[in-house]
Amino acid sequence: MQKEKWYKNPEMLVALTALFIGLVTAAISIYSAYIDRAYAKASVWPRVEIFRSYNNEGFSYGVSNRGTGPAIIEYAKVSSGNQFLKKWDELPEFKNISQSHFSNITLPSGQTVNPVKYKGELISDVLTLDKKIQIEICYCSIYGDCWIVKRSNETQPTEACSVISEQAFAQ
Repeated sequence: MQKEKWYKNPEMLVALTALFIGLVTAAISIYSAYIDRAYAKASVWPRVEIFRSYNNEGFSYGVSNRGTGPAIIEYAKVSSGNQFLKKWDELPEFKNISQSHFSNITLPSGQTVNPVKYKGELISDVLTLDKKIQIEICYCSIYGDCWIVKRSNETQPTEACSVISEQAFAQ
């Protein structure tokens, strides 16, 4: 009796077909999970923007989340020239201000916080000072993806948010 070749054996063909179908199913499942994860990340993607607003009676800075998910603000840096600020009132022009905390907060989607509002007569002095002020904010999504945004509103991805304590804005 002659031995049959393994690939001509019906049981082996059924087993190989089942193996192939199992591998294709596993590949489709992995790809589907990848797409689902990307969709979940995109559905809660924060987008922080920094803006200023002024008129004859006042001046303010604003931080807004225009994304689809909450922005976890890890740190803020505010500098005037080469000096990093801890509080807005370190600037002599900002004496008549109201201020809000915007470092280490969670900013919900569609929300805005005004870190500083100035009301007073010296708007031209404040606008001159505004040209020297730099603001940098590092924020993360709930999935741990992080970005840095500056006053130009150019957002750059970063691995993690870390800041030297002497440069961190405390308010």
